[in-house]
Amino acid sequence: MNRVVHTPSSAPGVDEVVTSPGGGYHRTGTGRPAAAHVQALGEDEGSDRMGFSDLSRMSAPARDPSAEPAAPPPAALVAVRPGAIILARHGEPALSRKCLLTADQYRDWWAQYEVGGLRAGQTPPPELLAAAEGAGAIYASTRQRAQETAAAVAAGREVMSDALFIEAPLPPPRFPAWFKLPPKYWGAVARVWWHAFNHHEGQETRAQAELRAEQAAQALIARAESGQTVLVLAHGYFNHMVGKRLKADGWRLVHNQGFKYWSQRRYEKR
Repeated sequence: MNRVVHTPSSAPGVDEVVTSPGGGYHRTGTGRPAAAHVQALGEDEGSDRMGFSDLSRMSAPARDPSAEPAAPPPAALVAVRPGAIILARHGEPALSRKCLLTADQYRDWWAQYEVGGLRAGQTPPPELLAAAEGAGAIYASTRQRAQETAAAVAAGREVMSDALFIEAPLPPPRFPAWFKLPPKYWGAVARVWWHAFNHHEGQETRAQAELRAEQAAQALIARAESGQTVLVLAHGYFNHMVGKRLKADGWRLVHNQGFKYWSQRRYEKR
């Protein structure tokens, strides 16, 4: 019956040696010749007792240990290229903007806007669909308009909903009742008052929103640095705030579709 002698683990690339009762041997694998290793086994374990003495004399001349090739170094770690971060705005909401409103009326309008969904009959643009298809992770704000956008874009894939990505508040300033504007312009006025004059009416302040934007940016960076492209389906101004934090951390805006509905902004690590 053949006997298998396993080489020590400290000798990389050495073959298994198989001996037979008659003293014959052969080697397996692709390491150094078995005869050379048999000689080493005779020296370490007693060649006469194991029946290897004759084989040792038949083996090739002993090599200078210093001439042996060095063991290969451990495999180097392979750097992973970060994925992109894509910040997309939701589709067009169902709530009409074709109206004139006082400041108080706009306040009520915005409250409805925050809980409403999308206008029916919209189709996501092909470029955004392609971005979703190529993304390794998809996030969405918890607002209904963002959730419906995600459902239209993700095509059944998993979407991670997170209130971290909701829009910054838009409380309008206290203007006289005779002063009326369309919602589009009220949004601009309210944003200036919130940003420049810290007008928040007990809601999230600019400083608080900036801290939230930093937290969102770091969460996205951590995901992208694993090599995944990340898509976020959220809101125009808060996406802008997150984008500023990405730029501060060394990410470059490489594709910009502005603030329109269904638009996207793509950031890549410099």
